[in-house]
Amino acid sequence: MPEYTSIVVRSFIFLFLLFVITKLVGKKQLAELSFFEYASGITIGSIAGEVIMGLENNIMHGVSAIIIFGVLTYLVDVLSIKSKSFRDTVEGKATILIKGGKVLEENLRKEKYSIDELSSLLRKKGVFDYGDVELAVLEPKGDLSVLLKRNKQPLTPGDFNMHLEKEKETHIIIMDGYILDGPLMDAGRSKKWVYDKLGKKGISVKDVFIGQVDNEGKMEIDLYDDGERKQGQEKGKH
Repeated sequence: MPEYTSIVVRSFIFLFLLFVITKLVGKKQLAELSFFEYASGITIGSIAGEVIMGLENNIMHGVSAIIIFGVLTYLVDVLSIKSKSFRDTVEGKATILIKGGKVLEENLRKEKYSIDELSSLLRKKGVFDYGDVELAVLEPKGDLSVLLKRNKQPLTPGDFNMHLEKEKETHIIIMDGYILDGPLMDAGRSKKWVYDKLGKKGISVKDVFIGQVDNEGKMEIDLYDDGERKQGQEKGKH
């Protein structure tokens, strides 16, 4: 088999294999990596790259290695769910960096974070004063969770004993000129209702790029156009 053909074949084989392994591990592998998953991902990628380029002549050796690392990563995830002590070892524990408005220097040094890095994480949360923070926790995934002191927290309707109706979900009922039956049913609307609303505007379903029923029960539409998309919004009765 010619060298370039061999590389193409190997690429397809390992692309499929990596896809299967990723599906096995789950979405967390894509969103939030633990230390072990990060190391495992690098290793699997390195093995795949080496075998694809033909540096390892025996393709089955590469396939076996990737399967082993993929299954091992899956087993580690399963054990992490079942055992907290194992999970703490593999994924790490949350660390308190600020308590009662005071920075805990020892914990900061333990996590190898500088004051500048902590300040940057706080600013991303909209906090610019350490003294406003009741509790700041560095999560195992590297995110910073921040709880402001009570007198610094924004007011909510609950503070005024206001009762608000439950927020309703927005449903996309038209996409690419086609009505989506499932979301339409979830929104409690019928096709006749859609056609009536569009008919009042002289619009066909085929003209609609995206149509949705908002949380107030009103229909919003985004039309196709050769230039900029025209925006339309139904402000009629629910």
